[in-house]
Amino acid sequence: MKKVINLSVLLIAVIGLFVAATNIDTNGIEVGDTAPDFALKNIDGKTISLDSYKDAKGYIVVFTCNTCPYAVMYEQRLIELHDKYAAKGYPVIAINPNDPEVKPGDSFDKMKERAADKKFPFAYLFDDGQKVYPAYGATRTPHIYLLDAKKTVQYIGALDNNAQDASAVTTKFVEDAIAALDAGKKPETTFTKAIGCSIKTKKS
Repeated sequence: MKKVINLSVLLIAVIGLFVAATNIDTNGIEVGDTAPDFALKNIDGKTISLDSYKDAKGYIVVFTCNTCPYAVMYEQRLIELHDKYAAKGYPVIAINPNDPEVKPGDSFDKMKERAADKKFPFAYLFDDGQKVYPAYGATRTPHIYLLDAKKTVQYIGALDNNAQDASAVTTKFVEDAIAALDAGKKPETTFTKAIGCSIKTKKS
């Protein structure tokens, strides 16, 4: 009887591992991949793509929104990041991936209001139809993808190591990665867990 029970436990464990393995999300891009370009409407009505930035040395693509508390906590830091690095060839490109039917506060009109209120110096694009964020594999707001000039992904994850308190940040993942690229090196940290709200989409 004991042997039967042990075999049953082993079988359940094996099945569990198989299910876990088959449920791994393989969508999106990874470090070392070439990031897909996009053509999305900016808050000024113009269509923006990665190719819109002709002299870019890299791109700080961040999936963010108006309504997530974590996204709001990072707004000022994203403004400062763009102000510091856009002139050096690394612009912030913000993309709102949320479905406004699920989250009305993330509608295009609300995006324009938020950008005006916060004086966003960077492009704030609407992922209409929610086609771009799955191509990247973004799951949170905010979720950052640092690309080099060839659109190769060099870093994925969080901006820094303290979402709730900017003054307590001790590691700036994105800035450290940019410094490495500018020095002709690969970033030491290429992946961290994005901390934020889940992207809002209609349930199928």
